Amino acid sequence: MPAFLGTVGTFFLAALVALGMWGCPRYDVYQQNLKGEAELARATQNRQIKIQEARAEQESAQMRAAAEVERAKGVAEANKIIGDSLRGNEAYLRYLWIQGLQEGATPQVVYVPTEAGLPILEAGRTNGK
Repeated sequence: MPAFLGTVGTFFLAALVALGMWGCPRYDVYQQNLKGEAELARATQNRQIKIQEARAEQESAQMRAAAEVERAKGVAEANKIIGDSLRGNEAYLRYLWIQGLQEGATPQVVYVPTEAGLPILEAGRTNGK
């Protein structure tokens, strides 16, 4: 019986080695296949993330553009209201101009038109001489 067990054990060991020699390359191929599928899934997911980020950026840009258009409409309307209220108000405009000259911290150069419509450029200005 021990000789029989030795023969069966040797046969079993040989079958196990043969099975390992046959199965290990197949397992490596299977493992590489799973690894490739995982990398493909990761790449697909990263691509989808980039697409979603680009869509979000596009929507954000459209919203910013719409907000800028609305702001510009508001400025245009305010300018129209101010322009309409100042039309025909020469005395008030002159008053605002004089106030601006008096409140200015830095001296301003004022060009006065002459008969020919040309300004007198810095007439009477001294350069510390």
